[in-house]
Amino acid sequence: MEIAIKTSTIKDKLNFEFEASKLFLFGNTQLRDKAMESFYKQGIPTRKHEEYKYTRVDLMLKGEFDFSTNKNCSDEQIEPLKFLKDAYVVIIENGIFVEGSSNLQNLPKGLTICSLVDAEKSNSPVFEKHYAQYANVNADPFIALNTAMTKDGVFIHIAKNATIEKPIHIIHISTAFKNTIIHPRNLIVVDENAQAKIIESFETVDSKAKIFSNALTEIVIDENAIVDHYKIQDEKELGYLVNTTQVIQQKQSVFSTHTFTLSGSLVRNNLTLVLDDEHIESHLNGLYLTVGNQVLDNHTVVDHRKPNCNSNELYKGIIDGKSTATFNGKIFVRKDAQKTNAFQSNKNILLSEDGTINTKPQLEIYADDVKCSHGTTTGKLDEEKIFYLRARGIGTINAKKLLMHAFASEVVNTVKIEALRQYIEDEISTTFE
Repeated sequence: MEIAIKTSTIKDKLNFEFEASKLFLFGNTQLRDKAMESFYKQGIPTRKHEEYKYTRVDLMLKGEFDFSTNKNCSDEQIEPLKFLKDAYVVIIENGIFVEGSSNLQNLPKGLTICSLVDAEKSNSPVFEKHYAQYANVNADPFIALNTAMTKDGVFIHIAKNATIEKPIHIIHISTAFKNTIIHPRNLIVVDENAQAKIIESFETVDSKAKIFSNALTEIVIDENAIVDHYKIQDEKELGYLVNTTQVIQQKQSVFSTHTFTLSGSLVRNNLTLVLDDEHIESHLNGLYLTVGNQVLDNHTVVDHRKPNCNSNELYKGIIDGKSTATFNGKIFVRKDAQKTNAFQSNKNILLSEDGTINTKPQLEIYADDVKCSHGTTTGKLDEEKIFYLRARGIGTINAKKLLMHAFASEVVNTVKIEALRQYIEDEISTTFE
């Protein structure tokens, strides 16, 4: 049933929709009420908000938006998105878990995959312990909005000592016939001594209107667990994505996350890692390719709270056309986090005179026995290298492509899944044809 909304601002419209639908949403109503209260207090960020000064989300959200989450894609449209042939596949369409289109047969012992709705209905103790415990609704308005309005998503639990050999591929599909706002959510819990490889891909399919996807993933990594995490963002020109990932790591865990932004009219990534015990290892890698009028904004936070931990961060960008890219990376080293090693690097290539890169690596250190560094570089393709390649019979366009692939390879080569690495390399080639 459609409800006429006569309020004037998107904040009011979202609040109206929440009040109209909250009794039909899963989970704790009190939690949702507090989250919406926090969102309404914070509001949609504008350039006056320091953390969003380069991302005009408020302009994108002007106009009329629908809040429906109907399934529109056929299986024929979904199948090509399953680019990993040997994986457990989860389909999330417009924020809703679609079991019939997923490939979840014969799950191994120790692996649980189901919708958030089913996890809540089954009174899963793991779900109840961890859901909405790490992404702070008062830290960011989009965390608050997702917590208030999410309708579904996926719950993944890897039990103690389980090693999941095949990757788990979560495919977020957005499709709409009129401007739509959706709120996908994931909860991933990896228990002690467990190992897993998890891929999230974001795709826009057969869309006739703008889709604003406010996605949130919480990842809990217990002692001695090892997790490789990949994000592939390919939302096309009608896709607008705010993607928040909140990770908490426990003692002696190893977490590697890799973000590849290939397309999307506006993409904002909020990635926060909390190193909450000793002897933790964290790796953050990112590659972004922007063309046309795209806007890409990467915000990362690595929070070292305890001693003897290591983090390494490398983000690279190739900016073309009139596109804008932003990298804002923060490393916190708390007072008790002695013997911390933390390194951060952001490198960019500008292919056009009209492209823009805003880069701001930051260190905030309260301990005295640490090794920390950060740096950033921005430049153009090396003309001498182009000349060298041309002198050996390679055309200008192909010479530039070779140099761009060489620049990107440092990040691409961190991908441990061969089929995924090949897919990313093919997408890079297509982007700059």
